[in-house]
Amino acid sequence: MTEEFNESMINEIKEGDKISGQVQKVEDKQVIVDVDGGKFSGIVPISQLSTHHIDSPSEVVKEGDAVEAYVTKVENETGAYILSIRQLEQEKSYEYLREKQENNEIIEAKVTEVVKGGLVVDVGQRGFVPASLISTDFIEDFSSFDGQVLELRVEELDPENNRVILSRKAVEQERNEAKKAELLASLNEGDVIEGTIARLTNFGAFVDIGGVDGLVHVSELSHEHVDKPEDVVSVGQKVNVKVKSVEQDSERISLSIKDTLPSPFESIKGEIHADSVIEGLVVRLTDFGAFVEIAAGVQGLVHISEISRKHIATPSEVLEPNQTVTVKVLSVDEENERISLSIKAAVPEEEVLQIDDNETEENVENTTSNHNDDEDNDNPTLGEMFGDKLKNLKF
Repeated sequence: MTEEFNESMINEIKEGDKISGQVQKVEDKQVIVDVDGGKFSGIVPISQLSTHHIDSPSEVVKEGDAVEAYVTKVENETGAYILSIRQLEQEKSYEYLREKQENNEIIEAKVTEVVKGGLVVDVGQRGFVPASLISTDFIEDFSSFDGQVLELRVEELDPENNRVILSRKAVEQERNEAKKAELLASLNEGDVIEGTIARLTNFGAFVDIGGVDGLVHVSELSHEHVDKPEDVVSVGQKVNVKVKSVEQDSERISLSIKDTLPSPFESIKGEIHADSVIEGLVVRLTDFGAFVEIAAGVQGLVHISEISRKHIATPSEVLEPNQTVTVKVLSVDEENERISLSIKAAVPEEEVLQIDDNETEENVENTTSNHNDDEDNDNPTLGEMFGDKLKNLKF
């Protein structure tokens, strides 16, 4: 009865069953397994030993190892079970990955190969990280990832097509968001921190201050006038920035490089005094006056009343941007970094009087000349007065 029972148990092993056993022999292209409770020995072809490419069975098993496998075929004629360890590994891997995906958990996997389209990783089977899902940053060369253990999230599972897609970028994005929220909460107006120029635009430069970008407007790049951001900064450059404002809701950070630099006024202390007469460049016109640059980054205001001795309605009547002018320093307020200038006061009074006198003399001459001409035109000649009477005289 015992023999009949064992025989019935042996005969119950069929295709699709999961068996256990021990490795009896490792050959060049296959492995022989002693199947527990089996009538025949099991054969595991090299292609069914692992989910990864191997050149020799000895890379993954040795004699005496305990193994589990699926029966893919029963060869009654030759007396053997064809087994697949690979199929069982894939099944276990999918179960593990599905659980991690559903729970939104991070897994670790080693990069086994770098290919043109991304990274091949070991997740109990062949997993793939496409180039677009490797990082939040642009990476041209992936070779540095070879052999690294990466933290990944499961993006897509397709057992029927043996497709496992993973993402390192998703992990980075989540951590960047957490870091961003923490940084935004810790920033205060007036803080001075170090950052890196991330990118340039027409209106300024974006600075990475630790996973978060803040904007330095073009007017905040330098004390001097800046036409283009690339004239004063470059991508990748380390800079100190001062926090001007933080908007938590919109996650906008305004920064200034200018406020971390020495004031241009420091370079002119003791050099420019009231009553000094110097040359400057008109940089900006307003309704109330003109701003004139008298040193690098140092501007003074010429009020409209100090532009000309004649009445003018707007500064643009007599001035234009980039015009060189001579100005007189009226006052210097170093504490508030303000300078009052005058163009009309830079012209000596006697020169103005001389100009006025010359204009007066010229006007008088013109008036006299015009008056004489008018008198000549109005007074009749003798010929005109007696012409008709003289014609009647006979000699």
